[in-house]
Amino acid sequence: KDRFMNVEQLKSKIKTYLCPPGNEVYTVNTAKERKEVLHNKLYGTTENVESDWQKSIEDNLETSEVCMLGVCSDTGGGILRGANWGPLFVRQTLLQNHADLNIFDLGDIRVIPHIYHDKYLNDETIENCRGALYSDRKSELPVSSLSIAEDFTKDFYKTFPNKKIFSIGGDHSVSYPLTKTYLQAKKAEGKRVSIIHFDAHTDLLVDRLGIDICFGSWATHIIPFLNSADHLIQIGIRSSGKPKEHWEKTFGVKQYWSQEVIDRGPSDVVEEIIAHLENEKIDELYVSFDIDALDSEYASATGTPEPGGLSPHEPMVILQALAQRFKITGADMVEIAPFLNTNDLQTPEPQTTLTVGAAISAFLIEAMNNGDN
Repeated sequence: KDRFMNVEQLKSKIKTYLCPPGNEVYTVNTAKERKEVLHNKLYGTTENVESDWQKSIEDNLETSEVCMLGVCSDTGGGILRGANWGPLFVRQTLLQNHADLNIFDLGDIRVIPHIYHDKYLNDETIENCRGALYSDRKSELPVSSLSIAEDFTKDFYKTFPNKKIFSIGGDHSVSYPLTKTYLQAKKAEGKRVSIIHFDAHTDLLVDRLGIDICFGSWATHIIPFLNSADHLIQIGIRSSGKPKEHWEKTFGVKQYWSQEVIDRGPSDVVEEIIAHLENEKIDELYVSFDIDALDSEYASATGTPEPGGLSPHEPMVILQALAQRFKITGADMVEIAPFLNTNDLQTPEPQTTLTVGAAISAFLIEAMNNGDN
């Protein structure tokens, strides 16, 4: 009886906090055709999408092992914006290039595009936003995308501790609530987990211009939820004002900078990572993949592209080896900004970035489905 009540409460929260896939970047015309293509593939129609989405929740929530969640927020970014479109475009590319994936699409976290965490809002703003989102100014529900994502995923893991979420961002600040609730849920189960973080940047600022949770600082603030700081492993780093030794000594994390991975080869690097994880008795992995871990030749449709990065080959070798030895039980793909083309190369954008990002996403989803290895 209690489980039935929890499931029903979660379904109600889904209908309050989420909307149909692709719908949470509100515009009248922009990308309308893409949304219609997505809805046609998911529901066979572009009409009555809300009711078809809600029916899919009723039919599939309890039976699906891996669920997809879009977090269409780029307000926690700070260079070039546009990653709010990532969930729509990545979904469409996945459906086009990887149509046989076994995953249920929960939909998108509701987003007010000017705000991203309730802690930065005054009471009047929160009350106004509650009126806009829930038609109830006196509601106690959160209103910002990161705050909603945290409350939702906390209840999701409480209701379904064995289910897995693959999320699409959004800028990298969205990984803060996603990894926080994941780590809290796993710790409650007695699981030892590691965050495998692919990125050109450390994201280890304590704050950025006084804001403590953003795309450049989220990783700092999830360290306290790990069993040990060196369970955060960062791969692909190359854009930093300080050397590797500073970050490892200051925060206790483990880093493999891009040039090291290229010089040593991904197989050698991943064997070292595996040895460390096994020595730490790690049970499961969460992979947070910022697309700018890849060289800008392969991923220029992003807000902070960096040269000197990884090719798609290196992350795939590393992920394949990790998936053979550990369960991957959570993941996100972030910072794909489809309307940006931030280099002068002749590569077609955003298709190059989307194709590579979708391929890595598809692998992660498959690994999560095969997580009983």
